Amino acid sequence: MDLTKLETGAVPEPSNLVTWVSFIELTAVHPSRLTELIDIGWVEPLETSARGVLFHQRDVYRVRKLVRLCADLEVGVTGGMIIVDLLARIENLEHKVRELERLV
Repeated sequence: MDLTKLETGAVPEPSNLVTWVSFIELTAVHPSRLTELIDIGWVEPLETSARGVLFHQRDVYRVRKLVRLCADLEVGVTGGMIIVDLLARIENLEHKVRELERLV
């Protein structure tokens, strides 16, 4: 980070990373559930030098969607993870189709 920018009153760039506590607050997921999601590799936090972890905003979005789907559709976590992953693949494929249609 360029300290001269901070000294002149410039605002630091916003981070796309959130802490463990913020992640729990933003997603309303129980800490033990988050630990399970990390253990199975569905959420992959970045480790910090202070033995902490930071999460990407995209993981906040995915876990919020997971929590909502599990509650609304009354599906288990495994089923919810599959649904979230399939929805993401569909969105990605739809985006690619739109790009290809623009080329035609």
